[in-house]
Amino acid sequence: MKNKMIKKLFAVSATVLLTAPLHLFSGVNFEPLKVAAQEEVFELDFWSFWGSEPRRNFIEKIVEDFNNSQDSIHVTHTFLPWGDIWTKNLASIAAGDPADVIINDINSTRQRAQKNQNTNLAEFINQEGEDFAGQYYEHLWEATVYEGDNYAIPFNTDTRILYYNKDMFEEVGLDPEQPPTTWDELKEMAQQLDIIDGNRIQRLGYIPRYGIQGDVYYMNATGHGFWDFDNNVPTINDPKGVEILDWVMDFEQDYGSDSLTAFTAEFGNQQADPFMSGKIAMMVKEATHYSQIAAYAPDLNFGVAELPEFKDGYGHTSWGGGFVAEIPYGAENPEASWEFIKYLTGVEAQEYWAVNNFDNVANIEASQNAFNNEGLTEKGLEVYRVAVDNLAQTILAPVPVELPDLLNLVNPEFDLIYLGQKTPQEALDSAQQMAEQQMMPIE
Repeated sequence: MKNKMIKKLFAVSATVLLTAPLHLFSGVNFEPLKVAAQEEVFELDFWSFWGSEPRRNFIEKIVEDFNNSQDSIHVTHTFLPWGDIWTKNLASIAAGDPADVIINDINSTRQRAQKNQNTNLAEFINQEGEDFAGQYYEHLWEATVYEGDNYAIPFNTDTRILYYNKDMFEEVGLDPEQPPTTWDELKEMAQQLDIIDGNRIQRLGYIPRYGIQGDVYYMNATGHGFWDFDNNVPTINDPKGVEILDWVMDFEQDYGSDSLTAFTAEFGNQQADPFMSGKIAMMVKEATHYSQIAAYAPDLNFGVAELPEFKDGYGHTSWGGGFVAEIPYGAENPEASWEFIKYLTGVEAQEYWAVNNFDNVANIEASQNAFNNEGLTEKGLEVYRVAVDNLAQTILAPVPVELPDLLNLVNPEFDLIYLGQKTPQEALDSAQQMAEQQMMPIE
């Protein structure tokens, strides 16, 4: 990846380089980079894990639009499979030959900053002015901050919402416009929607752990993750978290593990998705799951809503992840990389990504613009609106720099709960104790 400047095959005047068309850079303060010589162009290598159809087409269209909009920087998209991209990124940084821009996990941005694996963007951000940060959702922006400086720019996020089958609601006498608002109400409705013949389950109203894991229930009930970032201490055994996990286990035990296992054995791919095939009436999934419904079950009559709250007053908190655009530490030309990141996270590119990929983007204006984009169908707009509104009550769970192995302590304990080997109280107490013992002092 060295020798990032490539010779152009024809002469380009400095005037042309500085007056390249900017109409595609709506909402972005973009000024083409001044190259050292009129016959040279900055060549950037951009890494992402978006290789499947149609996401690869979408990201490469954004790259193509950027390249066509100016003449001083040329970006090439490199696809690396999920998982492999993180390993290769660290190896390339260690070797002093990293990518120029990479899409990375938002929740571990601070860990990479602490280990000097990504570039401090404070200098570039300061040049953009005070309003630059205001383009992005605040909780996403804050996740990229380490010791007061940003080390990435948010690209996208997600949120969990409730999907429910309206036809099934009507079938059993439930109002299809009134989804459950508490988890106890959901359980009551689910039991009305169940169809069980002896020990054989034909349809369930809801399966607690289909499409959603225990940590999402925990965050929904407590309103926070497993770490208190204000006081830098673990908060794993919150009584509200224990209570909601007891609810999950009691719910599943009502059906018996053998019957539930037999019922879920056929699930495994989009075509066998139990919600789309009418096997379950309600589920919690990412808002982007709508793209699969549109592809595999376009006639499904369903509604969407915020997550129920555990009890009145607890709140409808949802959990989200997401990705950021970063400049790996040691990138050869961070100034040119920054120009591409501004475009990638600017209004035009973000709106295109939101509409075509049906994704929650980080740029607020682009997110709002998508409501009026003709590319969204009526049902797509309905789901997208709930997803965007839901970001106001969606939390991230960044990995704390004081305990980078936090999830490696928590997740095995959740597994023991599901296996029936520990109660939620025992498991969360155990994880809390291990976390307190393994906290690392930060110098």
